[in-house]
Amino acid sequence: MKTIEPPVSPSDGNILVAVMPDDARVRPSLATDIRAALEEEIETGALAPGTMLDERALAARFEVSRTPVREALQHLAARDLVRITPRQGVVVARLSIGKVRAMLEYIAELESLCAKLAARRVNQVLRDVLDDAVRRCQQAAVEGDAPDYARANAFFHEAIYTGSRNECLAEQIRIARRQSQRYRAKDFQNKSQVTRSLLGHIEIARAIQAGDETLAAGAMLLHVPSGTTGFSEFLATVPMHFFDADIGGETI
Repeated sequence: MKTIEPPVSPSDGNILVAVMPDDARVRPSLATDIRAALEEEIETGALAPGTMLDERALAARFEVSRTPVREALQHLAARDLVRITPRQGVVVARLSIGKVRAMLEYIAELESLCAKLAARRVNQVLRDVLDDAVRRCQQAAVEGDAPDYARANAFFHEAIYTGSRNECLAEQIRIARRQSQRYRAKDFQNKSQVTRSLLGHIEIARAIQAGDETLAAGAMLLHVPSGTTGFSEFLATVPMHFFDADIGGETI
């Protein structure tokens, strides 16, 4: 138990002592815990777009009443991660093809700028980190382990974010990547995808290490699937029922 001592009362000079249970001080809100767990599952694609979320089932899963579950879902709805429809329930939010394409274009431009800045500010530490990042990707590619390659891919990109020495830019990229990640769960499921990614990493790394800003930016821009051909290939890996209907139509 922790004793909390508020200021002396001005009326009588007495000190009022309040006692607060330890678990009330340190235990996070149940709704916050549930929101964080569901947010992680949605962003990583463990809960796919369009998945129905049942309050009763979630309450049983987290061993709580439905009240914190309902509060968590409302927070997720405010962030457009789920949609709550009267009499129809709660579903993981689906994005339109146009929205996903716009997000990938945005990420590609930000990542390109990040690579450019990394090349401009490259030093021996960054050169060594990029060599290590490429080796990790090569090892995962040889072993054919998709989760390992995904982790190596994240390490590679994070090295460039750090190397850009622009935390504002890096944070915007991280946020955008989290928002789009649920549509990229199948990025490294076959050998051709991994090989293409690895070759892109090598080209980007060598350009940054050489301090070639133009080549680094261009190579990164081609690396993210935002162009016509790249986006079409990306789209082929995503089930169509993951997408919401486009307003006005979207041509690929």
